[in-house]
Order: sequence, then C-alpha cells, then structure tokens
Amino acid sequence: MPRQVPLARSRNIGIMAHIDAGKTTTTERILFYTGITYKIGEVHDGTAVMDWMAQEQERGITITSAATTCMWRDHRINIIDTPGHVDFTAEVERSLRVLDGAVAVFDAVGGVEPQSETVWRQADKYRVPRICFVNKMDRVGADFDRTVAQIREKLQADPVAIQLPLGAEAGYAGVIDLVRMKALRYHDETLGADPTIEDIPADRMNDALAARETLLEKVCEVDDRLLEKYLQGTPLEDAEVIAALRRRTVESVRGEAAPFVPVLCGSAFKNKGVQPLIDAVVDFLPSPADVLPVIGADPADESIAIERPADDDAPFSALAFKIMTDSYVGQLAFIRVYSGTISTGTMIYNPRLGRKERIGRLLKMHADKREEISQVYAGDIAAAVGLKNVATGDTICDVRHPVVLERMEFPKPVITLAIEPKTKVDQEKLGQGLAKLTSEDPTFQVRTDDETGQVVISGMGELHLEIIVDRLRREFDVAATVGRPQVAYRETLTKASEGEHRHVKQTGGRGQYGHVKLRVAPGESGEGFVFKNEIFGGSVPREFIAPIEAGVREAITTGVLAGYPIEDVTVTLYDGSSHDVDSSEVAFKIAGSMAFRDAARRASPVLLEPVMKVEVVVPEAHMGDIIADLNSRRGKVRSMEAHGSTQIINASVPLAAMFGYATELRSRTQGRATYTMHFDRYEQVPPVVSDEIVARIQGR
Repeated sequence: MPRQVPLARSRNIGIMAHIDAGKTTTTERILFYTGITYKIGEVHDGTAVMDWMAQEQERGITITSAATTCMWRDHRINIIDTPGHVDFTAEVERSLRVLDGAVAVFDAVGGVEPQSETVWRQADKYRVPRICFVNKMDRVGADFDRTVAQIREKLQADPVAIQLPLGAEAGYAGVIDLVRMKALRYHDETLGADPTIEDIPADRMNDALAARETLLEKVCEVDDRLLEKYLQGTPLEDAEVIAALRRRTVESVRGEAAPFVPVLCGSAFKNKGVQPLIDAVVDFLPSPADVLPVIGADPADESIAIERPADDDAPFSALAFKIMTDSYVGQLAFIRVYSGTISTGTMIYNPRLGRKERIGRLLKMHADKREEISQVYAGDIAAAVGLKNVATGDTICDVRHPVVLERMEFPKPVITLAIEPKTKVDQEKLGQGLAKLTSEDPTFQVRTDDETGQVVISGMGELHLEIIVDRLRREFDVAATVGRPQVAYRETLTKASEGEHRHVKQTGGRGQYGHVKLRVAPGESGEGFVFKNEIFGGSVPREFIAPIEAGVREAITTGVLAGYPIEDVTVTLYDGSSHDVDSSEVAFKIAGSMAFRDAARRASPVLLEPVMKVEVVVPEAHMGDIIADLNSRRGKVRSMEAHGSTQIINASVPLAAMFGYATELRSRTQGRATYTMHFDRYEQVPPVVSDEIVARIQGR
C-alpha cells in the first residue's frame, strides 16, 4: 500500500514549555483548526483532548506526553504535547529524542521561565530545530519584546521576530506579518474565525519596517544570492524569504552556533494567532527528509557506525520511545520509524535482548483514542501492540539488517517514599502495578529495603510519586499506605568495657550451663565486627567457641540503645567456665549474647546516621539562601566553585534532614537549581537529636 502523504510533507513536532505557559491550550486550538475536533476542549474545564488522564483533568496539568495526528495545507503533522512540570521531565526528554522539530511556547508575562530553560537544553542536546510562540499576549503585563530579549539572553538562542503583536493586553487584536507585510486582525475570538487581512496601521508602520529590516538581514546572512538582491534594493519575494528562514532554522542546530528561531505571537485561549502558527510549523520546521540520517551501530561491533536514511526503501529501523499499559490491548509501544516500512504481523528484531518478536497490531494514536492501520512508513510515529519485551529506548529493526540506535539517558530519581499494601490481596496487586509502572516510566524505580523490609519507590519529585500512588489506586485497585521511608540508623560503642553472663537453667532432667566473660572495644570505622578468642587452659571447651561467636553476632543485629545494628566493634572472649554434664551449644550461645549486651550497655553506645554527599547547582542569586538552608539541615558546606553564572555547592548533610528537599529547593529557586545526592558515610548523631530518636523508638 503506497504512503498517503509524501515524506517531504510530513512533520513530527512537539509542543514544549514551562508549566502553565499554554501548551495544551495551543494544541487544542491546532486540533480544532485542522478539523480533528469540532469542539474546543479547555484545560480549566477538564475537557482538553490531550489531557485525557483523570489525574490531568483534576489538576489541570499535563502528566504524560500525548500523541496525535492532523492535516494542514496537505501536510501531515504528528504532534506530541509534553508536560511542563519538572517532575515529568522524562516525558519531554523521550519525546524530543524522536521529534524533528518543536514549538516552544512562552508566557508573554512570565517570559523565559525555569522549566523553559530545562526543555530548551534538552532540545539543544538532541539538536531539534524549533520555533517560538509567545502566548497570552492579551494578559496584563504581556511584553513581546522582553520575551524575545530573554530568549536571546537566557537561552543563548538567535531569535528573529517574523510577527509583531497588533495591540497589547486588553487591546490585543492580532499580528503583523513581517514576511508579507500585512496585518491579521481577529474580530470574533469565540469561534476562532479566520482573521481579516489589512494594511499595517500607520502608527505601527515604523516598528514593522525596522523589524522587517532585521528579519531580512538575518535571512541574507546565509544566502549570497538574496544578499546581492537585498543590497541592490531589489524586493525579495515572500517565497524566497520563507525558504531562507526554513533553511536557517533547520541547519542552525547542526553546528555549534546558537539555534536560529523564528518567533511568533498570539493568544491561544482567545483563538488569535493559531492559524499562522500552524503555517509556521509547515513553513519552517523540517520534514524527516530534511534532518540528517540517523546514525546507529552494528550490534556485533558497536564501533562500526551504520547510517539509516529516512527512506521507505531502506531496511526497517525504529526506536521505542514510550511504553504504555492499556486496559484493553495490553502493552502499547510508541515507536518512531526512522527508515523502511513495517506491516502488521511482521517479525522484528530487538538487538538489546537478541530476540525476535511479531508486531500484532499497528495503531495511529489520538491522545487516548486509536485508529487501526496496516502499515507504517519512514518518518511515522505510531503505536505497536504485541511487543511484550520491548523497553523504553529499545531499537526494533529488520531481522536481516540489525542496527542499534542511540539509547535515551534519563535523570536518576531524587526522592523516595515507603509504600505498604493494606491487605494480602493488595500485596499481589501492588507488585503487578509497580512492575507495569516501572516499565512505563524510566525515572520511576522500585526496590525493597533489606534493612527495614519496606518497599521503597523513587521518583523525580513529590508530585511524581503522588501521581504514581494515585494511579496504583485507580488503575490497579491497590489500597496502600504511604509514609516517608525509615532512615537506617546504626549504633556503635565509644569506649572499652567488659561483660559477663552465667546462663544456668535447671529443669527436671538435664540442666543448661554456660558462663562467658567478654571484653568489647570500639573498632576502626568501616572495620565491621571482629571476634577474638583468648581462652587459654580450656576454661571454655573449644567446641563452644563457635556458638559464643554466633550468639554475639546475633546480639549485634539489635543494639542496646534503640534496636539498630551495632557497627565496628571488636569482641574478645577471655574467660568463662563450663559444666561437664549441663554445658551445651545453646547455653553458650545465650551466654555469649547476654554477655555482649551487658558489656555494650557499659560501653557508652551512640547512634550513627547516614550522611549524604550533596551537590547543589544553583544560580548565583540564590546561593546565600541555599547555603543557609543546608546549614539549618545540619549540613556542612565542603566547597563551592563557580561555573559561569551558576555555583556548585558541595556539602555533607544527614539523610534524615533531606526529606522534602527537592520540593524546598525548587520553591526557593523557582525551579532553577538542581541537586544530586548519594551515600557518603555514617556519622555520630548529635546528643539532642539522638535522645529524640531513642525516645520515639522506646515510645516515651
């Protein structure tokens, strides 16, 4: 079956932005104008097509990236609407990895906000050409010029305005098109009627001419023929300007230069400026044929590079960029086809596992709705059913022409919670639910804490884990209690002491007798448990030495202060006595255990706590606040180093004081700081804190 839309007329784009900049609203308007929907959905009403999850509709935020397809000017546009919240940054990361272009949406009042910087860096990493849409031009405080300046300064981009706003705030009426030098005025904002095309108002003509001059200079920088025409004063045709803008936008991300980005403006909520934005997607963003061929590696020898051009006749290769569990069809694998074609029922190869699998069905996605298709082509984005073993980031390819495409890297989780099922039935469902959610979300991890026995879930932030727990309840019907994980404290001894225990038990028959004398001393940090036998003259028979050691080993697992394991202790057995008839292994094991506990109580036991190595990357303006906060958490700042306008703070902070830090750090720095944390060492807990912990555990 031949492809319906030529490759050159396909666009794979993502909508990306800071939270609340209007991504989903913009996508809803695009779907309305392209005829996909006949009623405009609103985020604040919970009726947005792209926010289909119950959690998204309740909170009015995007949590999962939703894919859809629409047609405009005989071009097919595959759109992925991505989340703006920093907790769901993996959704943006995996979407940008497979897209050819992106629309960055900015709030005209807020300008370039922190999460905009994060998604922009992700787009830089994957060299994605982009255009900018300055949204919410009708709001009080909207400033188009300031936002363009921030795109240049904060994002190190090379923006060029191809539109100017017609009016501002309450008087915002449309846009001035700098390519065609016409004004587009919107009269009816409720129905999203087409604008009327007018001459540019006289009072805006000077601004428009100056902005067009800047635009033409940027265009001519890359085209000698156009530069010659421009210098001779020959008018440039609209088509020539659009073609040159397109070439600059697509090619600027290939080198080290700042990305060249055309900037448009509008108010998506008021239905103004959306049609010109869809035109810009078609005019300036690349088709799969315009981007460089994808480079993969030979699975047998990864040093051998293999190029896969965006061509239907090339061997099939695709990347599974998202896994989703569907209650009707099971596991859905979202795939981006880079080369070749594939049909329903075809056998594919997964080089990571070295396994073949058969494609059951192919689906074209429209948010949570789907349409069955029989074949996908180079450049397409679709969902495949039947790939049970495929994980996020896996390559699937032609069995005869294996290739491994570059895998995706995801940030490590920064926050953990303990989760416990309420009943035995819930325990089974919890395991199944967590397994499905971890296969869907690469930034969500599950482990069982060996020391506390708790199931610990880790994610990108408190909202992320809140959504996970909510999904377990709704989708998998799991009733579970969630609490913050217990800190794995330890105990240690601070001075040498001696202990003795005589275990004597006389019952009707044979009695029990074991007598042990021990010396205990603090060991070197990290040395662990050391047992020494200094019995001379056989006061304790040799066969009872091992049971005594076993008794002591058992005793150190529950300390005398608060029941935590005792670390780094040296125990010396120096004396004892036995009975010819009544002595037994059990008696000496009990005696050894009790003698150790007796000695430990006299050895001034103290609590130890895990101390984490914390690295905070923070803008200079917030540095003082962050250091003060770390000090208030009993942290010690070890070093600071400057990297441009950011500072890297290295500190040691007790784990117990780090709960909720991800959220606190974001709120103190407007989401502009990041941190990493890993275990460093155990350190003595200050007496005041120790007394509090011991009192809590003993129930005082």
